[in-house]
Amino acid sequence: RHMQPGGTGCTTPPRLKRHASWPAGMVTGTEAPAAGPGGGSAATAESQGHGQAPGEARHQQIVVLKVGTSSLYNTELQCVNINNLSRISETVKQLRRLGHDVIVVTSGAVGVGCHRLKVSKKPSQLAKKQALAAIGQVHLMRYYEEFFAALDMKCAQVLITLDNLADRSQYLNVRNTFHELLNYGVVPVVNENDTVAVQELRFGDNDTLSAHVAALVKADWLFLMTDVDALYSANPKDDPTAVPIYEVEDMAKLQADTSSSGTQWGTGGMATKLTAGRIATAAGTTMAIINAAHVDYVPRVIAGEPNLGTKFYPIKNVARGRKRWILSVPVRGAVWMDAGAVKAVKDRRKSLFCPGITKVSGSFQTSDCVSLCDTSGAEFARGLVNFGSSDLSKLVKQRIWEKSRRTLDAAALGYHAMEEVLHRDNI
Repeated sequence: RHMQPGGTGCTTPPRLKRHASWPAGMVTGTEAPAAGPGGGSAATAESQGHGQAPGEARHQQIVVLKVGTSSLYNTELQCVNINNLSRISETVKQLRRLGHDVIVVTSGAVGVGCHRLKVSKKPSQLAKKQALAAIGQVHLMRYYEEFFAALDMKCAQVLITLDNLADRSQYLNVRNTFHELLNYGVVPVVNENDTVAVQELRFGDNDTLSAHVAALVKADWLFLMTDVDALYSANPKDDPTAVPIYEVEDMAKLQADTSSSGTQWGTGGMATKLTAGRIATAAGTTMAIINAAHVDYVPRVIAGEPNLGTKFYPIKNVARGRKRWILSVPVRGAVWMDAGAVKAVKDRRKSLFCPGITKVSGSFQTSDCVSLCDTSGAEFARGLVNFGSSDLSKLVKQRIWEKSRRTLDAAALGYHAMEEVLHRDNI
Protein backbone atom coordinates (compact mmCIF):
# COMPACT_ATOMS: atom_id res chain seq x y z
CA ARG A 1 0.00 0.00 0.00
CA HIS A 2 1.26 3.45 -0.92
CA MET A 3 0.09 6.23 1.41
CA GLN A 4 -0.66 9.45 -0.43
CA PRO A 5 0.90 12.58 1.11
CA GLY A 6 -1.71 15.05 2.24
CA GLY A 7 -4.50 12.51 2.18
CA THR A 8 -5.97 9.85 4.39
CA GLY A 9 -6.63 7.11 1.81
CA CYS A 10 -4.45 4.51 0.14
CA THR A 11 -3.93 3.68 -3.49
CA THR A 12 -3.71 0.18 -4.83
CA PRO A 13 -0.19 -1.19 -5.41
CA PRO A 14 1.33 -0.54 -8.84
CA ARG A 15 0.44 -3.14 -11.48
CA LEU A 16 3.32 -5.13 -12.94
CA LYS A 17 3.65 -5.07 -16.70
CA ARG A 18 4.34 -8.30 -18.59
CA HIS A 19 7.27 -8.31 -21.03
CA ALA A 20 6.13 -9.34 -24.52
CA SER A 21 8.87 -11.94 -24.99
CA TRP A 22 8.34 -13.72 -21.68
CA PRO A 23 6.09 -16.69 -20.89
CA ALA A 24 2.58 -16.07 -19.66
CA GLY A 25 2.62 -14.95 -16.04
CA MET A 26 6.05 -13.30 -16.23
CA VAL A 27 6.01 -9.59 -15.48
CA THR A 28 8.49 -6.77 -15.40
CA GLY A 29 8.62 -3.08 -14.75
CA THR A 30 5.75 -1.10 -13.28
CA GLU A 31 2.92 1.08 -14.39
CA ALA A 32 2.28 4.13 -12.28
CA PRO A 33 -0.88 3.90 -10.17
CA ALA A 34 -3.58 6.48 -10.42
CA ALA A 35 -3.72 9.38 -7.99
CA GLY A 36 -5.22 8.52 -4.60
CA PRO A 37 -8.42 9.89 -3.18
CA GLY A 38 -6.40 12.40 -1.22
CA GLY A 39 -5.49 14.17 -4.46
CA GLY A 40 -1.77 13.39 -4.30
CA SER A 41 0.19 12.54 -7.43
CA ALA A 42 0.94 8.94 -8.35
CA ALA A 43 4.39 7.52 -7.69
CA THR A 44 6.72 8.00 -10.63
CA ALA A 45 8.52 5.24 -12.46
CA GLU A 46 11.79 6.56 -11.01
CA SER A 47 10.68 5.54 -7.53
CA GLN A 48 9.45 2.20 -8.80
CA GLY A 49 12.66 0.93 -10.40
CA HIS A 50 13.38 2.00 -13.97
CA GLY A 51 13.51 5.76 -13.43
CA GLN A 52 11.44 6.78 -16.46
CA ALA A 53 10.06 10.29 -16.25
CA PRO A 54 6.26 10.69 -16.44
CA GLY A 55 4.98 11.09 -19.98
CA GLU A 56 8.04 9.57 -21.68
CA ALA A 57 7.46 6.89 -24.30
CA ARG A 58 8.60 3.50 -23.09
CA HIS A 59 10.13 1.01 -25.53
CA GLN A 60 11.34 -1.72 -23.22
CA GLN A 61 14.13 -3.98 -24.40
CA ILE A 62 16.50 -6.37 -22.66
CA VAL A 63 20.11 -5.19 -22.97
CA VAL A 64 23.13 -7.31 -21.99
CA LEU A 65 26.41 -5.45 -21.39
CA LYS A 66 29.60 -7.50 -21.35
CA VAL A 67 32.43 -5.77 -19.51
CA GLY A 68 35.87 -7.28 -20.17
CA THR A 69 38.85 -7.42 -17.87
CA SER A 70 40.69 -4.88 -20.04
CA SER A 71 37.80 -2.46 -19.44
CA LEU A 72 37.72 -3.00 -15.67
CA TYR A 73 41.36 -3.44 -14.77
CA ASN A 74 44.01 -0.73 -14.98
CA THR A 75 47.10 -2.68 -16.04
CA GLU A 76 49.45 0.25 -15.41
CA LEU A 77 48.35 0.76 -11.81
CA GLN A 78 47.26 -2.88 -11.36
CA CYS A 79 43.94 -2.00 -9.79
CA VAL A 80 40.29 -1.61 -10.70
CA ASN A 81 39.68 1.10 -13.28
CA ILE A 82 37.37 3.31 -11.25
CA ASN A 83 36.85 5.74 -14.11
CA ASN A 84 35.55 3.06 -16.49
CA LEU A 85 33.41 1.42 -13.83
CA SER A 86 31.81 4.78 -13.10
CA ARG A 87 30.96 5.32 -16.79
CA ILE A 88 29.54 1.81 -17.08
CA SER A 89 27.34 2.36 -14.03
CA GLU A 90 26.08 5.67 -15.40
CA THR A 91 25.26 4.01 -18.73
CA VAL A 92 23.26 1.31 -16.94
CA LYS A 93 21.36 4.06 -15.14
CA GLN A 94 20.64 5.85 -18.42
CA LEU A 95 19.39 2.66 -20.07
CA ARG A 96 17.04 2.03 -17.17
CA ARG A 97 15.74 5.59 -17.38
CA LEU A 98 14.92 4.85 -21.02
CA GLY A 99 12.84 1.90 -19.83
CA HIS A 100 15.21 -0.95 -20.67
CA ASP A 101 16.09 -3.97 -18.54
CA VAL A 102 19.85 -4.36 -18.15
CA ILE A 103 22.06 -7.37 -17.38
CA VAL A 104 25.81 -6.91 -16.83
CA VAL A 105 28.19 -9.78 -17.61
CA THR A 106 31.46 -8.96 -15.93
CA SER A 107 35.02 -10.24 -16.00
CA GLY A 108 37.79 -9.19 -13.67
CA ALA A 109 37.49 -11.48 -10.64
CA VAL A 110 40.95 -13.00 -11.15
CA GLY A 111 42.48 -9.56 -11.78
CA VAL A 112 40.95 -8.12 -8.60
CA GLY A 113 42.10 -11.20 -6.69
CA CYS A 114 45.65 -10.62 -7.94
CA HIS A 115 45.40 -7.00 -6.86
CA ARG A 116 44.22 -7.97 -3.36
CA LEU A 117 47.11 -10.42 -2.92
CA LYS A 118 49.60 -8.19 -4.77
CA VAL A 119 50.26 -10.85 -7.41
CA SER A 120 51.88 -9.13 -10.39
CA LYS A 121 51.26 -11.84 -13.01
CA LYS A 122 48.18 -13.94 -13.70
CA PRO A 123 48.97 -17.61 -12.99
CA SER A 124 48.46 -20.32 -15.60
CA GLN A 125 47.41 -23.14 -13.27
CA LEU A 126 43.65 -23.64 -13.12
CA ALA A 127 43.48 -24.17 -9.34
CA LYS A 128 45.39 -20.95 -8.64
CA LYS A 129 43.17 -18.95 -11.00
CA GLN A 130 40.08 -20.42 -9.33
CA ALA A 131 41.39 -19.45 -5.89
CA LEU A 132 42.16 -15.90 -7.06
CA ALA A 133 38.70 -15.68 -8.64
CA ALA A 134 37.12 -16.65 -5.31
CA ILE A 135 39.12 -13.91 -3.58
CA GLY A 136 38.44 -11.28 -6.20
CA GLN A 137 34.75 -11.95 -6.88
CA VAL A 138 33.53 -10.68 -3.51
CA HIS A 139 35.51 -7.44 -3.90
CA LEU A 140 34.42 -7.03 -7.52
CA MET A 141 30.77 -7.25 -6.45
CA ARG A 142 31.44 -4.72 -3.69
CA TYR A 143 32.56 -2.23 -6.34
CA TYR A 144 29.41 -2.82 -8.38
CA GLU A 145 27.21 -2.59 -5.29
CA GLU A 146 28.71 0.72 -4.21
CA PHE A 147 28.65 2.35 -7.64
CA PHE A 148 25.09 1.20 -8.36
CA ALA A 149 23.89 2.27 -4.91
CA ALA A 150 25.31 5.75 -5.52
CA LEU A 151 22.99 5.92 -8.55
CA ASP A 152 19.99 4.53 -6.64
CA MET A 153 20.16 1.09 -8.29
CA LYS A 154 20.27 -2.40 -6.84
CA CYS A 155 22.28 -5.32 -8.19
CA ALA A 156 22.43 -9.08 -7.68
CA GLN A 157 25.25 -11.57 -8.16
CA VAL A 158 24.61 -14.49 -10.53
CA LEU A 159 27.34 -17.12 -10.92
CA ILE A 160 26.75 -19.83 -13.51
CA THR A 161 28.68 -22.53 -15.35
CA LEU A 162 28.26 -24.14 -18.74
CA ASP A 163 27.15 -27.26 -16.90
CA ASN A 164 24.18 -25.31 -15.51
CA LEU A 165 22.98 -24.34 -18.97
CA ALA A 166 23.68 -27.75 -20.53
CA ASP A 167 21.10 -29.34 -18.21
CA ARG A 168 17.61 -28.48 -19.45
CA SER A 169 16.01 -28.22 -15.99
CA GLN A 170 18.82 -26.03 -14.62
CA TYR A 171 18.65 -23.93 -17.77
CA LEU A 172 14.97 -23.20 -17.13
CA ASN A 173 15.65 -22.43 -13.46
CA VAL A 174 18.38 -19.94 -14.36
CA ARG A 175 16.08 -18.31 -16.92
CA ASN A 176 13.29 -17.95 -14.36
CA THR A 177 15.71 -16.42 -11.85
CA PHE A 178 16.77 -13.78 -14.37
CA HIS A 179 13.14 -12.95 -15.12
CA GLU A 180 12.33 -12.49 -11.45
CA LEU A 181 15.41 -10.34 -10.82
CA LEU A 182 14.38 -8.03 -13.67
CA ASN A 183 10.85 -8.09 -12.31
CA TYR A 184 12.21 -6.77 -9.00
CA GLY A 185 13.96 -3.93 -10.83
CA VAL A 186 17.39 -5.34 -9.99
CA VAL A 187 20.44 -5.38 -12.31
CA PRO A 188 21.90 -8.92 -12.44
CA VAL A 189 25.71 -8.93 -12.47
CA VAL A 190 26.83 -12.22 -14.02
CA ASN A 191 30.14 -14.03 -13.99
CA GLU A 192 31.27 -17.60 -14.53
CA ASN A 193 31.47 -19.63 -11.34
CA ASP A 194 35.20 -20.20 -11.72
CA THR A 195 35.62 -21.94 -8.37
CA VAL A 196 33.54 -24.99 -9.31
CA ALA A 197 33.83 -25.03 -13.12
CA VAL A 198 36.01 -27.83 -14.47
CA GLN A 199 38.15 -27.30 -17.53
CA GLU A 200 35.91 -29.38 -19.80
CA LEU A 201 32.76 -27.46 -18.82
CA ARG A 202 33.97 -23.88 -18.88
CA PHE A 203 32.71 -21.10 -21.08
CA GLY A 204 36.39 -20.20 -21.38
CA ASP A 205 35.74 -16.50 -21.86
CA ASN A 206 33.00 -14.09 -20.90
CA ASP A 207 32.28 -13.16 -24.52
CA THR A 208 30.79 -16.63 -24.92
CA LEU A 209 29.13 -16.44 -21.50
CA SER A 210 27.44 -13.16 -22.39
CA ALA A 211 26.12 -14.63 -25.64
CA HIS A 212 24.62 -17.57 -23.77
CA VAL A 213 23.03 -15.20 -21.25
CA ALA A 214 21.60 -13.10 -24.08
CA ALA A 215 20.13 -16.23 -25.69
CA LEU A 216 18.79 -17.42 -22.34
CA VAL A 217 16.82 -14.24 -21.57
CA LYS A 218 15.89 -13.52 -25.22
CA ALA A 219 17.80 -10.26 -25.10
CA ASP A 220 17.28 -7.66 -27.80
CA TRP A 221 20.87 -6.37 -27.60
CA LEU A 222 24.27 -7.71 -26.59
CA PHE A 223 27.11 -5.19 -26.28
CA LEU A 224 30.70 -6.42 -26.09
CA MET A 225 32.89 -3.65 -24.73
CA THR A 226 36.53 -3.95 -25.69
CA ASP A 227 39.64 -1.84 -26.36
CA VAL A 228 39.00 -1.33 -30.12
CA ASP A 229 36.44 0.86 -31.85
CA ALA A 230 35.04 -1.85 -34.15
CA LEU A 231 35.78 -5.03 -36.03
CA TYR A 232 38.40 -4.37 -38.74
CA SER A 233 39.17 -5.99 -42.07
CA ALA A 234 42.73 -6.50 -40.77
CA ASN A 235 44.63 -5.81 -37.56
CA PRO A 236 44.88 -1.98 -37.50
CA LYS A 237 48.04 -2.20 -35.36
CA ASP A 238 49.85 -4.02 -38.16
CA ASP A 239 48.04 -2.95 -41.33
CA PRO A 240 47.51 0.80 -41.97
CA THR A 241 45.02 -0.02 -44.76
CA ALA A 242 42.65 -1.79 -42.37
CA VAL A 243 39.12 -0.40 -42.45
CA PRO A 244 36.37 -0.76 -39.86
CA ILE A 245 33.36 -2.97 -40.57
CA TYR A 246 30.27 -1.30 -39.16
CA GLU A 247 27.53 -3.76 -40.11
CA VAL A 248 27.48 -7.54 -40.52
CA GLU A 249 24.32 -9.13 -41.85
CA ASP A 250 25.72 -12.59 -42.64
CA MET A 251 28.54 -13.88 -40.47
CA ALA A 252 29.15 -16.77 -42.88
CA LYS A 253 30.39 -14.25 -45.45
CA LEU A 254 32.43 -12.17 -43.01
CA GLN A 255 36.02 -11.40 -44.01
CA ALA A 256 37.75 -9.84 -41.03
CA ASP A 257 40.91 -10.09 -38.96
CA THR A 258 40.66 -12.19 -35.79
CA SER A 259 44.35 -12.39 -34.91
CA SER A 260 44.11 -10.08 -31.90
CA SER A 261 44.12 -11.97 -28.60
CA GLY A 262 43.24 -11.04 -25.07
CA THR A 263 45.59 -9.44 -22.57
CA GLN A 264 47.38 -11.43 -19.87
CA TRP A 265 44.55 -10.49 -17.51
CA GLY A 266 41.75 -11.48 -19.89
CA THR A 267 40.88 -14.60 -21.86
CA GLY A 268 39.11 -13.19 -24.89
CA GLY A 269 40.09 -11.77 -28.25
CA MET A 270 38.35 -10.91 -31.51
CA ALA A 271 37.90 -14.60 -32.39
CA THR A 272 35.90 -15.21 -29.20
CA LYS A 273 33.72 -12.20 -29.99
CA LEU A 274 32.83 -13.67 -33.37
CA THR A 275 31.98 -16.96 -31.67
CA ALA A 276 29.73 -15.02 -29.33
CA GLY A 277 28.21 -13.30 -32.35
CA ARG A 278 27.25 -16.62 -33.96
CA ILE A 279 25.48 -17.75 -30.78
CA ALA A 280 23.73 -14.43 -30.13
CA THR A 281 22.55 -13.83 -33.69
CA ALA A 282 21.31 -17.42 -33.97
CA ALA A 283 19.15 -16.72 -30.91
CA GLY A 284 17.71 -13.51 -32.39
CA THR A 285 19.89 -11.00 -30.54
CA THR A 286 21.56 -8.03 -32.22
CA MET A 287 25.19 -7.87 -31.08
CA ALA A 288 27.46 -4.83 -31.12
CA ILE A 289 31.18 -4.40 -30.50
CA ILE A 290 32.07 -0.97 -29.12
CA ASN A 291 35.02 0.67 -27.40
CA ALA A 292 34.74 0.56 -23.61
CA ALA A 293 36.07 4.12 -23.51
CA HIS A 294 32.83 5.15 -25.23
CA VAL A 295 30.33 3.09 -23.27
CA ASP A 296 28.00 6.08 -23.52
CA TYR A 297 27.49 5.07 -27.16
CA VAL A 298 25.23 2.19 -26.06
CA PRO A 299 21.96 4.18 -25.87
CA ARG A 300 22.81 5.89 -29.17
CA VAL A 301 23.39 2.56 -30.92
CA ILE A 302 20.05 1.29 -29.62
CA ALA A 303 18.44 4.49 -30.92
CA GLY A 304 19.78 3.68 -34.40
CA GLU A 305 22.80 5.98 -34.73
CA PRO A 306 25.23 4.39 -37.24
CA ASN A 307 29.00 3.84 -37.26
CA LEU A 308 29.56 3.78 -33.51
CA GLY A 309 30.86 0.21 -33.54
CA THR A 310 30.18 -3.04 -35.36
CA LYS A 311 26.61 -4.37 -35.39
CA PHE A 312 25.82 -8.02 -36.08
CA TYR A 313 22.22 -8.61 -37.12
CA PRO A 314 20.19 -11.73 -36.18
CA ILE A 315 19.78 -14.50 -38.73
CA LYS A 316 16.46 -14.89 -40.52
CA ASN A 317 15.41 -18.18 -38.93
CA VAL A 318 16.30 -17.72 -35.27
CA ALA A 319 16.36 -20.63 -32.82
CA ARG A 320 13.31 -20.85 -30.58
CA GLY A 321 12.21 -22.90 -27.61
CA ARG A 322 14.16 -26.13 -27.23
CA LYS A 323 16.43 -25.25 -30.15
CA ARG A 324 17.46 -22.06 -28.35
CA TRP A 325 18.54 -24.21 -25.40
CA ILE A 326 20.62 -26.44 -27.72
CA LEU A 327 22.82 -23.39 -28.40
CA SER A 328 23.92 -23.61 -24.74
CA VAL A 329 24.80 -27.30 -24.75
CA PRO A 330 28.60 -27.86 -24.95
CA VAL A 331 29.80 -29.28 -28.25
CA ARG A 332 31.48 -32.68 -27.95
CA GLY A 333 32.32 -33.45 -31.56
CA ALA A 334 31.62 -32.76 -35.22
CA VAL A 335 29.86 -34.44 -38.11
CA TRP A 336 31.01 -33.60 -41.65
CA MET A 337 28.45 -33.83 -44.44
CA ASP A 338 28.39 -33.98 -48.23
CA ALA A 339 26.89 -31.18 -50.32
CA GLY A 340 23.54 -32.93 -50.73
CA ALA A 341 23.11 -33.46 -46.99
CA VAL A 342 24.13 -29.86 -46.26
CA LYS A 343 21.47 -28.58 -48.64
CA ALA A 344 18.80 -30.87 -47.17
CA VAL A 345 19.55 -29.89 -43.56
CA LYS A 346 20.39 -26.21 -44.04
CA ASP A 347 17.97 -25.16 -46.77
CA ARG A 348 15.12 -27.68 -46.53
CA ARG A 349 15.25 -28.19 -42.74
CA LYS A 350 15.45 -31.97 -43.01
CA SER A 351 16.83 -34.56 -40.59
CA LEU A 352 20.34 -35.94 -41.13
CA PHE A 353 20.72 -39.57 -42.18
CA CYS A 354 23.82 -41.71 -42.27
CA PRO A 355 24.39 -41.69 -46.08
CA GLY A 356 25.03 -37.93 -46.00
CA ILE A 357 27.87 -38.15 -43.46
CA THR A 358 31.47 -38.20 -44.69
CA LYS A 359 33.46 -37.87 -41.46
CA VAL A 360 33.04 -38.05 -37.68
CA SER A 361 35.39 -36.35 -35.19
CA GLY A 362 35.46 -36.02 -31.41
CA SER A 363 34.27 -38.28 -28.61
CA PHE A 364 30.58 -38.07 -27.76
CA GLN A 365 27.69 -40.11 -26.42
CA THR A 366 24.06 -40.40 -27.43
CA SER A 367 22.17 -37.07 -26.93
CA ASP A 368 25.40 -35.03 -26.81
CA CYS A 369 25.64 -31.88 -28.90
CA VAL A 370 27.75 -31.96 -32.08
CA SER A 371 28.65 -29.44 -34.76
CA LEU A 372 27.30 -29.98 -38.25
CA CYS A 373 29.97 -29.04 -40.79
CA ASP A 374 29.92 -28.60 -44.55
CA THR A 375 32.40 -30.12 -47.00
CA SER A 376 35.09 -27.59 -45.99
CA GLY A 377 34.64 -28.23 -42.27
CA ALA A 378 32.86 -24.94 -41.52
CA GLU A 379 30.20 -25.25 -38.82
CA PHE A 380 26.71 -24.19 -39.96
CA ALA A 381 24.51 -25.84 -37.33
CA ARG A 382 24.47 -27.76 -34.06
CA GLY A 383 22.31 -30.59 -32.88
CA LEU A 384 21.74 -33.48 -30.46
CA VAL A 385 23.03 -36.71 -31.93
CA ASN A 386 21.28 -40.10 -31.66
CA PHE A 387 24.49 -42.18 -31.75
CA GLY A 388 27.73 -42.31 -29.86
CA SER A 389 30.89 -41.44 -31.77
CA SER A 390 32.18 -45.04 -31.86
CA ASP A 391 28.99 -46.46 -33.36
CA LEU A 392 28.55 -43.57 -35.78
CA SER A 393 32.16 -43.85 -36.98
CA LYS A 394 31.62 -47.56 -37.58
CA LEU A 395 28.48 -46.88 -39.61
CA VAL A 396 30.18 -44.23 -41.73
CA LYS A 397 33.38 -46.16 -42.39
CA GLN A 398 31.65 -49.46 -43.21
CA ARG A 399 28.69 -47.82 -44.97
CA ILE A 400 26.26 -49.95 -42.99
CA TRP A 401 22.70 -49.20 -44.07
CA GLU A 402 20.04 -50.53 -46.39
CA LYS A 403 20.59 -48.28 -49.38
CA SER A 404 17.17 -48.94 -50.88
CA ARG A 405 15.38 -47.55 -47.83
CA ARG A 406 18.23 -45.44 -46.37
CA THR A 407 17.69 -47.09 -42.99
CA LEU A 408 20.28 -48.62 -40.67
CA ASP A 409 20.96 -52.31 -40.56
CA ALA A 410 20.08 -53.18 -36.95
CA ALA A 411 22.08 -56.41 -37.05
CA ALA A 412 25.29 -54.53 -37.76
CA LEU A 413 25.07 -52.59 -34.50
CA GLY A 414 23.55 -55.32 -32.39
CA TYR A 415 20.59 -53.18 -31.37
CA HIS A 416 17.68 -51.41 -32.97
CA ALA A 417 18.66 -47.82 -33.75
CA MET A 418 16.83 -44.72 -34.87
CA GLU A 419 16.94 -43.98 -38.58
CA GLU A 420 17.97 -40.35 -38.14
CA VAL A 421 21.46 -39.54 -36.93
CA LEU A 422 20.14 -36.12 -35.97
CA HIS A 423 16.42 -35.36 -36.05
CA ARG A 424 15.40 -31.99 -37.48
CA ASP A 425 13.66 -31.09 -34.20
CA ASN A 426 17.04 -31.33 -32.47
CA ILE A 427 19.02 -29.28 -35.02
